[in-house]
Amino acid sequence: MLVELEIAQIVNRRRRRRRPRRYWVRSWLSADRRLQFGQYDTLLRELRMEDTNSFFNFLRIEPAMFDELLQRVGPRIQKKDTGWRKGLEPGVKLAITIRHLALGDKYPSLMYNFRVAKNTIACLIPEVCQAICEEFQDEVIKCPTTPDEWSLIADKFKNRWNVPHACGALDGKHVAIRCPPNSGSLYNNYKHFFSVVLLALAGDDYKFLWIDCGGLGSMSDAQIFNESELKQCLEDRAIGFPAPDPLPHDNEPMPYFILGDDAFGLRTYLMKPYSQRGLTREHLITNYRISRGRRVIENAFGILAQRWQVLLTTTQQFPAGIQDIIECCVCLHNLMGLRYVPGFTKCPT
Repeated sequence: MLVELEIAQIVNRRRRRRRPRRYWVRSWLSADRRLQFGQYDTLLRELRMEDTNSFFNFLRIEPAMFDELLQRVGPRIQKKDTGWRKGLEPGVKLAITIRHLALGDKYPSLMYNFRVAKNTIACLIPEVCQAICEEFQDEVIKCPTTPDEWSLIADKFKNRWNVPHACGALDGKHVAIRCPPNSGSLYNNYKHFFSVVLLALAGDDYKFLWIDCGGLGSMSDAQIFNESELKQCLEDRAIGFPAPDPLPHDNEPMPYFILGDDAFGLRTYLMKPYSQRGLTREHLITNYRISRGRRVIENAFGILAQRWQVLLTTTQQFPAGIQDIIECCVCLHNLMGLRYVPGFTKCPT
């Protein structure tokens, strides 16, 4: 017993011994050098004044939108100055975060470009993403709750995609992550990599009406949907779907619905394609129409991932931080809309 106690004391003493810091802040990461050589105060300022297209290519947002984000989010991420040092400027934090979301740059790369320590970057990116979500989420991700709002979406689906009574398209997207510690196979998906699932409902214009980004990679889209608040509202009819009415050139009432793939169960409020065996011409036409409507969510995921390419990489954050990053990307996607999609003019008919 005494021997074990002595060993424990020795271990505790060794743990207490901490190597003294050689630097408080490395000289090349100081505020003066950051102001003189960092990309935020040099390159971005130059691009803002001389080449706004390159500014947009660098951050995926225009200077005016960056200024709007900074004005609204800046007070949430501003730190107080202390006797030891001054707080990092909100504009630097926002630029680092947007650059990380836009290209998926790793923390060491961001450190050398913006001259901010990588351990500071690892802390500030989830903080800024959470601030953007808190500021914009209720404003830009709004699920309709009245029959008039759903009818407007259904009319647009009919006119743009030739799918009457469709009120949205539902699907899931796997976002790759590094395996969380002690998680076993919870995040290991059927594609044999670790991920979290973004389940989303998209409208006719590629904007997201509702999202759930807390799904484990091992869960199917149907499992996540069955446990979601969206299904509960659809079951209780609390979401405000319009009353059933006839389809064009028909006289039988038909309920309004959302579009899904074979992973989901057929419901009065959820339409899925027919199976692929022994289909008649009418069934093939129906599947074609459903596929036209369902490609809205596929296109929305494609635009989202190409615009914010952090979703194409293996994210290094823990699952809680990854949820904030995904929600932030969706908020910025809806906030920007289709104004900056290269080559986009209007939805095809």
